[in-house]
Formats: sequence, structure tokens, C-alpha cells
Amino acid sequence: MEYRKLGRTGLKVSTICLGTMQFGWTAVPKTAHAIMNEAVELGCNFIDTADVYSFWAENNDGGVSERIIGDWLNSSSVRRDQVVIATKVRGKMGDGPNDQGLSRAHIMDAVEASLTRLKTDTIDLYQMHWPDEETPLDETLKALDDLVRAGKVRYVGCSNYPAWLLTKSLWISDVRNLVRFDSLQPHYNLVHRAEFERELMPLCREEGIGVIPYSPLAGGFLTGKYRRDGALPDSARADGVKQRYMNERGFAVIDALDEVAAAHKATVAQTAIAWILANPTVTSAIIGANSTAQLQDTLRGAEISLTPEEKAALDAASAWE
Repeated sequence: MEYRKLGRTGLKVSTICLGTMQFGWTAVPKTAHAIMNEAVELGCNFIDTADVYSFWAENNDGGVSERIIGDWLNSSSVRRDQVVIATKVRGKMGDGPNDQGLSRAHIMDAVEASLTRLKTDTIDLYQMHWPDEETPLDETLKALDDLVRAGKVRYVGCSNYPAWLLTKSLWISDVRNLVRFDSLQPHYNLVHRAEFERELMPLCREEGIGVIPYSPLAGGFLTGKYRRDGALPDSARADGVKQRYMNERGFAVIDALDEVAAAHKATVAQTAIAWILANPTVTSAIIGANSTAQLQDTLRGAEISLTPEEKAALDAASAWE
């Protein structure tokens, strides 16, 4: 497994980040523990979650994924300092008016709840799940700065921020000497490129922001399960994938992936992961898994090195205007 620095920081994370959104849904605790053990065994030191993950899975109690990770950290032989735990705040965690958002009030409550569920003293990477238009940026950043100074959080990042908002956040951190966002989680893959590449990618490159793309397999479309003449997979996401990606451009991308994958004796999914990691701006790709076998299979994508010609072919097939 390769390790890359998270942006300009000195923190090194594996090029595959284990996403745990399905923990408590399609992966019960026992399976989730086995997946995390296998991930660490294979060299993955980076685990991503959020307080809202599996929110509806357990009587609206919230934090199911975090609790599963915390139980694993407390019971496994893996040392806490050998894994980088990332979680997020922003979503609705209760029925009260301050049970969501990026206000100081909610962040301070939410971080304590996440630390308790994760059974740890420190969150390695605390991320703003998506923007909060009702809270001033300086209020959010000052709260995060206080958490870093208190040792409850080590680094902070954001997710789903547009370029203008990330730029403004960096400016406020600079002029007010506050902690700054050192990572971004964008929606990025071979069939969803423009949103990140148009403005966010050059910004992250210039400012030394670590990039941790989510949905690198486009909700399953880039696994090769969706074909021009094939039936839709039996999946809850199939209809959404059909509407977004099952068009001539999408199938041209699959054709190009087939060709490159054959040259590496790899799968379409592994090749799609390899393409993401061939981008020097990218730090780590977030992948989920419902079993250790699925994890082992997908992780091979981190071992594939595309030639410049292969990357160019995939770029051309997935080009955006």
C-alpha cells in the first residue's frame, strides 16, 4: 500500500480510505469488524465515517457507524495510533433546532458525542460534511480552532464545498490565524469529473489541500455491472445509476475501462480506482465494502499503475466540456 501526505500536512494516509457509510446497514457489526481488521492487515490506515451514517438503522438513534468503529477500536489488537480516524459533522442528529449545522453550539456537542461513540480521545480528521449557509464561516472555524488547541481534533477538513466557499474559508483562516481546512471530500470519478476538475482541483493543488474523493465507482456504475444490453442489477441504487450514467458517454467510459483492465488482468472497478489515484492531486480514494472479499478485490486498484497512454485514453473517453 502506498501512503501519501494529506495535503501540505505531515500526516500520511493510505491511498485507499475505508468508507463506512454502510456499517449498520449492509454490514452488521461482526462483518464490519472483520472488514476493518482485513483493511489494516492489507495496509489501509485510513477510515472515514460520519455521525449521521446509518442514522435510520437503529431507531433513529444515529451514530451507528461510529459506534461500530469505536467497539472495534476498543476490542481489536490494532493500536489506536496506527489508524487515522476521520468523521464528519453537520447533519441532523436530533429534533432540536441546534441538533444540526455548523454552529459553535452544535459542533461542540457533536464532537463530544462522536468521541464517546468512537471510544477515543482524539479525532484525527474532523470534517464539515457539507456547508451551512446559516452559520458564519468564522464561527465554524473558531470552534474548530478551539477543538484543535484542546487536543480533541488534530486536523480539519470539509466535504462538498464549492471552490468559492473553500477559498473564502482559507482566507478567513489566514487573516484570523485560525486552523484551516487541510482536506476536501469531493464527489469525483470517471463519469463525474467537471464539478471537481473545473475549479476545485487547481485550488487544491495550489493551496496544498488533500483530496479524498467519495463515490470513485459512481454508485456501482464503474464496476462493470451495468452494460448497454444487460439487465439492471438488483440494487437499491440501480434506478439512480441508470438516470445519471447509463448513456453513450457512460458506456464509452466502460468500453475504455474494459480495454485498459484487460491489459492489467484487472477488473473494471480496479481500473477505475487506479485512474483516480493516477491524479497527483488526489490523496486517497474512499471505498466501501460489504465483505472482506469485496474489500480485497477493490484494494487491488491501488496496486495498478496506468501508463500515460492508458490514462490519456480514459481521460479522452470521459472528457467533459
